[in-house]
Amino acid sequence: MRLLKWIFLALCGGSFGFLASAGVFTVLVSVGLIPRFAGKMHVAKKVFVMEEAVIFGTLSGGFLSVFSDYGNLGAFVLSRGFFGEQTVMIWKEVGGLLLAFGGFFAGMFVGCLALAIAEMLNSIPILARRIGFRHGLGIAVTAAALGKAAGSLIYFAQKIFLSGM
Repeated sequence: MRLLKWIFLALCGGSFGFLASAGVFTVLVSVGLIPRFAGKMHVAKKVFVMEEAVIFGTLSGGFLSVFSDYGNLGAFVLSRGFFGEQTVMIWKEVGGLLLAFGGFFAGMFVGCLALAIAEMLNSIPILARRIGFRHGLGIAVTAAALGKAAGSLIYFAQKIFLSGM
């Protein structure tokens, strides 16, 4: 019976992970972020490579967030003492540079994603007119915003964010 429980938990965890990844990829595809990047950089022939890089990055980030022991490069370097007595000092500098490098590109990506989503939001009134949704659009948007706010408040009030540790 215990084996069935573990199999069920593995199936649920894998399914939920696939759903979360599908949500990330759906947002990226719906706002057309990757083709827009390729067009701005004049590398439209390499759009599939860029899409694969985004998928690889998302899956790698998900893997390292679940199995963080395998991504702890700092502990690996410090335990081996690659630079002798200077290892801690050198790793602080190198680690700071790596964090700045990663943060720079993560910030650029989030900024571009936010701009693409804002641009997509401008199309909601056009869509509403085309499908004949004239009355109640404000109520629908307000209901969605209130639902997101309520979910966030419950998340933080119940301290659900602590249950993942």
